[in-house]
Amino acid sequence: MSEAIVTVDIGGTHARFAIAGVEGGRVVSLGEETTLHTSDHASFQTAWQDFARQQGGSLPRGVAIAIAGPTRGEIIRFTNNPWIIRPALIGEKLGVDRHILVNDFEAVGHAVAQADVGYFERLCGPDEPLPETGTISIIGPGTGLGVAHVWRDGGAYRVQATEGGHIDFAPLDSIEDAILARLRKRHRRVSIERVVSGPGIVDIYETLAALEGRAVTPLDDKAIWTNALSGQDSLAAAAVDRFCLSLGSVSGDLALAQGASGVVIAGGLGLRIRSSLVQSGFPERFVEKGRFEGFMSALPVKLITHPQPGLFGAAAAFARQYA
Repeated sequence: MSEAIVTVDIGGTHARFAIAGVEGGRVVSLGEETTLHTSDHASFQTAWQDFARQQGGSLPRGVAIAIAGPTRGEIIRFTNNPWIIRPALIGEKLGVDRHILVNDFEAVGHAVAQADVGYFERLCGPDEPLPETGTISIIGPGTGLGVAHVWRDGGAYRVQATEGGHIDFAPLDSIEDAILARLRKRHRRVSIERVVSGPGIVDIYETLAALEGRAVTPLDDKAIWTNALSGQDSLAAAAVDRFCLSLGSVSGDLALAQGASGVVIAGGLGLRIRSSLVQSGFPERFVEKGRFEGFMSALPVKLITHPQPGLFGAAAAFARQYA
């Protein structure tokens, strides 16, 4: 019989809650998501109480929490909201018997390991499911660049979150040379996260404008993404194509470094640019690894389309530990 738990995904702006069912180490159900604004609540505890009221006043006695940041230490602080969490007090403050804290991208790793095959859309490589054995590299461009991998051996798996987003950016052509030169004016060391992340589109856009001698009105990353995907701005669209090229290169590098047998692109940004990924040079850049082109061509590369991988993955982590 399945056990009901609360699963939570906390970011800078939103905290998402749902009721999940877990059994036999797996997630068997995920209820409708409730999204609360972190700015509307003084603490995680008051947000928890708000969710409890919306659920009729009581909640299950187990909770899985995914956090956008480190999960170790006596006090967990958030980068973009004033909340703090003291892991030792979670049981007392929330009234739960069992809990688990995971990094948000670690949760995505659990989602990749447990989500149904129907939640994976082919980007390139062979049109076949992700292999049941070996390493699956996971790359998630968003506010930063999340990197993890899942090692699978049939029904068993392990998730390893990493700081792979902070490896050095390696330009492959004159345009990327120009992007690197622009970033080097502000950063002594330029990581791939400076380019292959949501905010990275600003420097790509402004570099392309400079190369064409265009004077452009400064825009933030959200405006550039919106203009590109709506077709309002051809330069913004070119910046997205360039972003996809760099993401292809980075994804291929990480797959090589991790000895991958498959690759998954994750995150909301990946979903927004799904058509651009296929139509751009992403597949070619992923494969172009010299003597290893044959090896890279044989790797299935997928986009995870699950609507709430953070909630699902946090619940999956709980199931692995307790259910």
